[in-house]
Amino acid sequence: MYGRVLLLVLLGAAPPLPAHSDATVPALDRQQALAISQAAIGRVLDDVVLHDTRGAVSLDQLRGKPLVLSFVYSSCFHTCPVTTSFLHKVVRIAREALGEQSFNVATVGFDLPTDSAARMAEFARQHGIDDPGWVFLSGDQPTIDALTKAVGFQFFPSPRGFDHLVQATLVDAEGRVYRQVYGETFETPALVEPLKALLIGGRSQPGVLADWVNDVRLFCTIYDPGSGRYEFDYSVLVAAAVGVLCLGGLAVWLVLAWRETSRSDARRAASRTAARSFKPRGRFS
Repeated sequence: MYGRVLLLVLLGAAPPLPAHSDATVPALDRQQALAISQAAIGRVLDDVVLHDTRGAVSLDQLRGKPLVLSFVYSSCFHTCPVTTSFLHKVVRIAREALGEQSFNVATVGFDLPTDSAARMAEFARQHGIDDPGWVFLSGDQPTIDALTKAVGFQFFPSPRGFDHLVQATLVDAEGRVYRQVYGETFETPALVEPLKALLIGGRSQPGVLADWVNDVRLFCTIYDPGSGRYEFDYSVLVAAAVGVLCLGGLAVWLVLAWRETSRSDARRAASRTAARSFKPRGRFS
């Protein structure tokens, strides 16, 4: 029973149908869906144009920063609301740790024509999401089909609404699929750590001093399971500094030892050369 419930949670499905329901309704193949989802990693997403209540939003507009991309259908009564609310919680934690404007989030409605731009905006309001870096988007059927295929997200109509994999896709600043995160809920570092990895040293051009300082700050920001938050850990910086000093001291010692050995070898070579060139004089009486 436990395994059956867990499978339903992962697939985003509602409770089982009654015994008299049509048993011929196709079901999502979990293993195949996971394989298709994982196969999308490394794929560069083509630009597509979606819409919110303010107008057109293209994927190209969201590039330049990491992007967290999720898919929902707004009429869902359980899985999509739970998933979105939990994602909202993790996004708040990530923004506290990584910076308010360090990444973008987009939630796309795939149930057309129900998931209009207005319906997606209402879905955001219902879940208390008022984040300037998070957009709720709608699109036409060809656009939704192309985008979901590109990120490896599958969904199928069913008597329950839709069967689909519960998935958040992390896309890097260049539009490449970097990581998939699964489940209605998940460990906070499962999303924040890959975001942090993308941000540390993720610039294509050499950064200014402020960028290097920010990288150090991110490197030393560690997840605390007790508080459920990320905190700046000075001990990481101290340990790194001690490690650098130790390596530096070792390098200096090796250089000095090498120089002393070279001098000793040179002195011995000079002594041998002088000994060979010395010719003792005869004795006079």
